[in-house]
Amino acid sequence: MKEPVSDIDPAANLAAIRDELNKALEEASRPIDTVTINAVSKGHDGARIRPALEAGHRIYGENRVQEAMAKWPGLREEFADVELRLIGPLQTNKAKEAVAFFDVIETVDRPKIAKALAKEMDAQDRRPPVLIQINTGEEPQKGGVIPREAPAFIKACTGDYHLPVAGLMCIPPIDDAVAPHFALLRKMADAHDLKVCSMGMSGDYIAAAKLGATIVRIGSGVFGPRPAN
Repeated sequence: MKEPVSDIDPAANLAAIRDELNKALEEASRPIDTVTINAVSKGHDGARIRPALEAGHRIYGENRVQEAMAKWPGLREEFADVELRLIGPLQTNKAKEAVAFFDVIETVDRPKIAKALAKEMDAQDRRPPVLIQINTGEEPQKGGVIPREAPAFIKACTGDYHLPVAGLMCIPPIDDAVAPHFALLRKMADAHDLKVCSMGMSGDYIAAAKLGATIVRIGSGVFGPRPAN
């Protein structure tokens, strides 16, 4: 995949996003710098990612295990403190690679994958934190646990599978107002004493920050549009 020549500056974009986030946090009476930017690098090659790395940004999100494993090993040799987060759906046949390669897995959404991850964590003696994906809009085509089933699933993940559950994530329905979904996720996280809320993307991260996000996932706002394959 070859990146087109462009004037997109990921480092400058990240700095601008950080400024906007801190303004939003101040308006919401939240401490500044309490929201982490997960720069979603899916679909972009090392040449596009490198300026962000050289500017000091270290947290990146990838949708697919294979894509991440193909492009990140070389970059990790140069930037050893990179944190890679799996933000796309995970199949059980990729659980072994996901546990070995990623630092955080954000999309635990069903008992089958929870069990597979627990098995691999035990086998590899490696326990990357996980987030449970909540389908706040109860969309049948989308992954995630529906809200009314979330308490039992969270309990199973922590008690039965002994997963290191750090928090929750959601992706609101595309045509819905985002605020009710973000508020619900924060409320659910607080009810289970979970600190992390991964919510908000390039178009709505300001709202997410004001409503309790601790991580926002921003792709096009940092790297520009993904190139055509």
